[in-house]
Amino acid sequence: MSRYKIIIQYDGLDFSGFQSQKNLNTIQDKIEHSLSFLNHNNLIRVFGASRTDAGVHALGQVAHFDFDTELSLNAIKRALNARLPIEIRIIDIIEVDAKFHSRFDAIKKEYLYQCSLTDNPLLSKNHFIVKRIDFDMLKDIESELLGKHDFLSFSKFDIEKKNTICEIFKSKWALEDGKLFYIIEGNRFLHHMVRYLVGTMIGCMEQKISREDFLSLLDNPRKDAKLLKAPAHGLILNRIFYEN
Repeated sequence: MSRYKIIIQYDGLDFSGFQSQKNLNTIQDKIEHSLSFLNHNNLIRVFGASRTDAGVHALGQVAHFDFDTELSLNAIKRALNARLPIEIRIIDIIEVDAKFHSRFDAIKKEYLYQCSLTDNPLLSKNHFIVKRIDFDMLKDIESELLGKHDFLSFSKFDIEKKNTICEIFKSKWALEDGKLFYIIEGNRFLHHMVRYLVGTMIGCMEQKISREDFLSLLDNPRKDAKLLKAPAHGLILNRIFYEN
């Protein structure tokens, strides 16, 4: 029995997230269904590194599974992609140590959020349309997120989540060709955290919330914060990092 690590890209618009859920259309279910064809229709469980929400996309999702086969890596990748919907692609597969775990061995993750400054209909399914921009304000706020903070205010409250402290290594807004991008890299992320951060920073830019109130939510975390949340379809899981 060998363990395999796969890197996955997907358009999450028509899926109910990555993780398998009863009676819902998920990325994990599609991959497991495709794998079952290589295993005499027997289930092979897939373990994802990140449980992306419904509508969220990925360029660098990582998962692993155990499989006893004599097929080459390329043959496995080709067979999986042949049976997966076009919205999901396995872009790489490698054999890894039997102790490797896609979720627990990850040391940091990087997310990308995409906004469009125009009503271009070709961008409406994977960009958040923003009508007003104060780029200087966004650049002023971005560095405030660096380092360790309690992001309870910027997350969907979960009574079972005891640790809400995350360390942010990169927080950067960029403006290019009528598009606005936000890149954030951290050791861990809370549920809906990136979407709340993006939505609230854009809210500051649109004068829906003051810079002082934004910083107060960061410095004085609370579970009942009423924040602006950016839509899921602009968010991309860009990359997951490991020691080796």
